[in-house]
Amino acid sequence: MSARCCAGQLACCCGTAPCSLCCKCCPKIKQSTSTRFMYALYFILVTLICCIMMSETVAKEMKAHIPFYGTLCQHIQAGDSCEKLVGYSAVYRVSFGMACFFFIFFLLTIKINNSKSCRAYMHNGFWFIKLLVLAAMCSGAFFIPDQDTFLKAWRYVGAAGGFLFILIQLILLVEFAHKWNKNWTSGTRHNKLWYGSLALVTLILYSVAVGALIVMAVFYTRADGCNFNKILLGVNGGLCLLISMIAISPCVQNRQPHSGLLQSGIISCYVMYLTFSSLSSKPPETILDENQKNITICVPEFSQGLQTDENLVTGLGTAILFCCILYSCLTSTTRASSEALRGIYATPETEVARCCFCCTPAEDDVEEPIGRKSGQRVIYDEKKGTVYSYAYFHFVFFLASLYVMMTVTHWFHYESAAIEKFFAGTWSIFWIKMASCWVCVLLYVWTLLAPFCCPTREFSV
Repeated sequence: MSARCCAGQLACCCGTAPCSLCCKCCPKIKQSTSTRFMYALYFILVTLICCIMMSETVAKEMKAHIPFYGTLCQHIQAGDSCEKLVGYSAVYRVSFGMACFFFIFFLLTIKINNSKSCRAYMHNGFWFIKLLVLAAMCSGAFFIPDQDTFLKAWRYVGAAGGFLFILIQLILLVEFAHKWNKNWTSGTRHNKLWYGSLALVTLILYSVAVGALIVMAVFYTRADGCNFNKILLGVNGGLCLLISMIAISPCVQNRQPHSGLLQSGIISCYVMYLTFSSLSSKPPETILDENQKNITICVPEFSQGLQTDENLVTGLGTAILFCCILYSCLTSTTRASSEALRGIYATPETEVARCCFCCTPAEDDVEEPIGRKSGQRVIYDEKKGTVYSYAYFHFVFFLASLYVMMTVTHWFHYESAAIEKFFAGTWSIFWIKMASCWVCVLLYVWTLLAPFCCPTREFSV
């Protein structure tokens, strides 16, 4: 029975059926969730391949343990040491195939509002065929003629797409802050305890931000140096104070009564996180001590002890980073998030206060398939219409593919990039993170001051 079930499930991978597991004891899953999970799985698979290609350790092990390695590389025209199959150029080619895959599906799914249409079936099914298409695109990128011109042009496309992905995430972070405050504030009309919740969370957020600023001042500065770090901490700390004052200023409160310290507290914590990440990514500064020896300054002293576990730290940090990227892709592709990017927000009257406000309330009108005797149950939650934008979903993953490509290859320091040096300090990564910090502040201030700049438009945050 189990074998027939699995065979049926594998057969369904070539058709329009949604993806599900063979085991009947698995909890039921929504069709929209299973679809997004499968695309995320493809994304993870290609990302892992990119990380392996950037690993100097893997390249050395292959050269040491694979017989006739040099002959094989020459036979497939990959160079004497298979340099075309490893390093940044290989990652660019594989990422090109993955980006093209998601971009083609972005074009195919534009303006789909009904899950029963032909194009919707292509989005929700044919998983094995799509896996073959993805593999063919990633492999075919290695046969693009004039590779040097392709790599130079694709590098600029990747940088533009990576920056756009960062911008979208910053916009959605600001939207998240406003959504949190608006949802909990709506509960105060029926229960005054929500005021206490708002005050407690706001106090915690500001405590974290101030504590982080103090810790960075202690470990990343010193009395007789580190002036650059001191300036950055002073500027970013001042920006957090500025946005807090703007949020509670009388003029802003009159135009936007839902603005408050909760949003500015969230932005302040994120600014402190980006500041810490930027300082950690900055190339180390060295000076000569009294014994005329080079010593590293402006970094925590205990960080030098982590070098013994460099591979473990790099692997764990890389996994955390890409989990965050994947989480951002999945949470930013909901219908509410895509509407927020166009400036469309739910009205406060329709808000239902919930502790876990990010989770949408359960839908009542769902349709379960008829005739499924075994295997995981799939709930068709898109009976009336799509619950998320298919086109926007693929576009975000297209941008995420470019962002992963640039991140794995150290952005503009690609020639010396390696996954083992993923957290090595470079000025390009430092300025990208610091610029993201300042753009996030500007976006938040814009949401507060926009009604004054465009008085004829209606803004709701």
